[in-house]
Amino acid sequence: MGPTDAEIQTARRALAKIDPLLAKADALVPQTSWRVREGGFEGLVHQIVAQQVSIASAAAIWARFKEGLGGTLTPEGVLAADDAQMRAFGLSRQKIRYARAIAEAAPLFAELPGLPDDEAARRLTAITGVGRWTAETYLLFSEGRLDFFPAGDVALQEGYRLLEGADARTGEKALYAVAEAWRPYRGVAALLLWGYYGVMRQRATEATV
Repeated sequence: MGPTDAEIQTARRALAKIDPLLAKADALVPQTSWRVREGGFEGLVHQIVAQQVSIASAAAIWARFKEGLGGTLTPEGVLAADDAQMRAFGLSRQKIRYARAIAEAAPLFAELPGLPDDEAARRLTAITGVGRWTAETYLLFSEGRLDFFPAGDVALQEGYRLLEGADARTGEKALYAVAEAWRPYRGVAALLLWGYYGVMRQRATEATV
């Protein structure tokens, strides 16, 4: 369950007072709801499967994957499937390895909601194939935690560049440092930057029509 629209609005007002750049974004970006995703074992596997492929391809692979394992994805089903079966669903060798690693770590998902943010991220990134960006976006949108900021996200970096009016993007390490000032609402700051990026892209598209 993610934060309510009212909670997001409260966070946006607080961020606008903290940072003039975020105030600029807040004035331009429409009110948005939290993008809640499925969580748990299935949610994280789905996120891994969808990475680095088109939306249409990800949807097709995921449908074959679930149907091929009986309609419900379970750790036991993933661990029981052999390589040939998994490849037939459309999974690469690398993603097969990652899905199995997540299946082996499945007991963690019962513990995650009770863990502090830093520990939850640390435990997730200890799973083979789960990098920092994946862990942060999972905790943001599958657990509704408000204070994660996936600074390695290119769209976030570009949104901040556009907001600053800079020629070059702020790198991941530097953007993490900038975002420290936005605690405890770094996730809502990320929503604002993604939203600003979307608005500016739309304006650029309309200007060329």
